[in-house]
Amino acid sequence: MSDFQFILTIAVCAAATMLTRLLPFLVFGSRGGRVPEAVEYLGHVLPAAIFGMLIVYCLKGVSFATGSHGIPEAIAIGVTVALHKWKHQTLVSIAGGTLCYVLLVQMVF
Repeated sequence: MSDFQFILTIAVCAAATMLTRLLPFLVFGSRGGRVPEAVEYLGHVLPAAIFGMLIVYCLKGVSFATGSHGIPEAIAIGVTVALHKWKHQTLVSIAGGTLCYVLLVQMVF
């Protein structure tokens, strides 16, 4: 990659980032700060839907008939849910569940 291509790539990434940050203000600015009901609805529904998709994606390769039979995955999911119910902080839940899974796979199973 030449210097020009490198600089152009950085400039395009910076412009795209700025545009995605500025676009909601441009679109909803004329509404007095009020967000449409459809966007409000999506803001409430999409996080749960995305977590559901992530769970399905993460468990798609687990074989319950062989190996550890999905036990470390089930324990890690339980730890993640328990941490989230206890602390109500997404990053703590994800980090704790990931750490639990890695420790189980590396040291126990």
